[in-house]
Amino acid sequence: MKIRIRFRKYGVMKFVGHLDIMRFFQKAIRRSGIDICYSEGFSPHQILSFAAPLGVGITSDGEYADIEVHSSMASAHAVQSLNAVMPEGLEITGYVRLPDHAKTAMSVVCAADYEVWYKQEYEMPRELCDWKALQKKLDAFFTEPAEVLVIKKTKKSEKAMDLKQLVYDFRILEPRERYFGRPAFYLNVCTGSTDNVKPELVLEAFYKFMGIAYDPFAVQIHRRDVYDTDESGNRRSLLRAGTDVEEA
Repeated sequence: MKIRIRFRKYGVMKFVGHLDIMRFFQKAIRRSGIDICYSEGFSPHQILSFAAPLGVGITSDGEYADIEVHSSMASAHAVQSLNAVMPEGLEITGYVRLPDHAKTAMSVVCAADYEVWYKQEYEMPRELCDWKALQKKLDAFFTEPAEVLVIKKTKKSEKAMDLKQLVYDFRILEPRERYFGRPAFYLNVCTGSTDNVKPELVLEAFYKFMGIAYDPFAVQIHRRDVYDTDESGNRRSLLRAGTDVEEA
């Protein structure tokens, strides 16, 4: 039986890297009593995989892990059992059964959306404080041009990317208490094994367009959710690919 788990990552846990989160989940699953399957061979390991890894320092409401189990408790019971062994900063928010033919979240993820705001202890550049004026600058940078080329650097090479093809939505969010009364950014970007766009890359290009230095430590990046596509080609949250497990 295939199971998909959704969880939040917040607080001090945002500083814990992906590999350590994976190791912790292995322990938490054992402690929660979930009847997880193990691989065969000399060194058996849990059949567990994650969707798009989250960078250090980024918080999220939409992280996903896929597991295989011999049998399963009801979704509500499983969420409660997992949260009982989770530390502050990790919270299970969903537990669904996937169809037998379903692919792993890692192989089907196609997009993710983010909110980005300035941390309270950092002063926001004055050019960014007026959200209406900022929206006009964003239109000039992203909405109006036919293409927006940037250079993506990797450890081994550099390549040109057109953000118009890989950024599905980019807009300014009005000031609110969550953003400490200042404007924030919303981005929906391509995420996957082939093309993957980080919000930092997009913001750095926008700041360069405005002649402002981008300070990655001054902003908080928060992932809202991760998406795949259904049979009709419509984008959906990864959790919607499954159904709740009912009481036996």
